Amino acid sequence: MISVCMTTYNGEKHIKEQVDSILSQLSENDEIIVSDDGSQDATLSILQLFNDKRIKIFSHTKKPIAKNIFKFDLTTRNMENALNNANGDFIIMVDQDDIWLDGRVRSAMSSLNYYSLVVNDCIVINENKEMIYDSYFKLIAAGKGFFKNFKKNTYLGCCMAFKKEILINALPFPKKPIPHDIWIGMVSEIYGKVYFSNDKKILYRRHGNNLSNSAEISNNNFFFKIRYRLLILEAVLLMYFRSKK
Repeated sequence: MISVCMTTYNGEKHIKEQVDSILSQLSENDEIIVSDDGSQDATLSILQLFNDKRIKIFSHTKKPIAKNIFKFDLTTRNMENALNNANGDFIIMVDQDDIWLDGRVRSAMSSLNYYSLVVNDCIVINENKEMIYDSYFKLIAAGKGFFKNFKKNTYLGCCMAFKKEILINALPFPKKPIPHDIWIGMVSEIYGKVYFSNDKKILYRRHGNNLSNSAEISNNNFFFKIRYRLLILEAVLLMYFRSKK
């Protein structure tokens, strides 16, 4: 069974196209777990109009974040809620505004026969579905490796699929603000086998409302970068020693 985990918040503009592209690739026994962060537009109404038993909607209550510099933590906590409600043996994470290309599930599941986590390449598009970059991997020099990704993260949540067993060590997420894709990637590097696939199976939409800076040059200063990596290292060490008890 596959659980597609999606976080939503005011996504009415693109969510129908995204869900259409997902449902067409799932079996009747699979599910889409939607964790909604209090959408105030038509997002939930659009999802309900699908009238598909595979779509399961869960509410998530936002908690205040200390600083806007950690605004990605909103998505991280929302995704944690989705993952906690997933029933499948295999998890595929998605954004509310991207588009799956044909073969997304087939490619991921083929890789998961041999690996614990797979990251597929994607094509980066703008608001109007015009291509910005033909390969996200080439843009950021993506690849596996704990220290490589500790230095510069190349994990992207909407391109990641993994076996649910990874969540044994990944959940609960650290209390410190660490993006869910970085965290799950790091845990997989330690406890599993990771694969970066060159198959481009997602149209990854970049626009002004995205919370992450994944395809853009970081404007964080040197001291923030050091502090941020110390947060990640602290969380990884706590997780590792907890698992040894």
